Amino acid sequence: MTNTDTKTNLLCKTAVVAALVCAGTFLSVPLPIGYFNLGDIFVLCGAWCLGPLWGAAAGGIGAMLADILMGYASYAPATLIIKAGIAAVAYAVYTALNKKNSAERNLPARILSALCGEAVMVGGYFVFEAVFMGYGTGALASVPGNCLQAAAGIIGGCVIAEALRGNRAGKFIGMR
Repeated sequence: MTNTDTKTNLLCKTAVVAALVCAGTFLSVPLPIGYFNLGDIFVLCGAWCLGPLWGAAAGGIGAMLADILMGYASYAPATLIIKAGIAAVAYAVYTALNKKNSAERNLPARILSALCGEAVMVGGYFVFEAVFMGYGTGALASVPGNCLQAAAGIIGGCVIAEALRGNRAGKFIGMR
């Protein structure tokens, strides 16, 4: 985010990222042990572009809306919190590790920040399903699928972020 970002500009970027998260969540690939979708890619990229507050809002709201629209409304409150947590943690870890804050690429910092953010997702959904949904240890069955979801988010998010970083499009959207 640059000093030239107005609140209106920032709000518009946040809305676009939320829409990308929502649309990306609809794009799912079924697997034998669950499925993965593209939503987390945009949650991570949104965090790195918008910062912890706006990135968390975009990721949480976009994913929550997807849950509601796809018929998983019981997951919507948890998704709002968990996806916002992914963005906040990924941003915090990336900025802590990438102290240079220069145009130099710091892929290891980006990968580690994405891993930490996605750990929030895997752990968050496990706790939600075990405690709040009442599945107990049965919630462990969703962990492998959530790990695949995390891997898709990490790989896709890092590839897109690194491709955008340093070019005009990346500067325009504020990619760090």
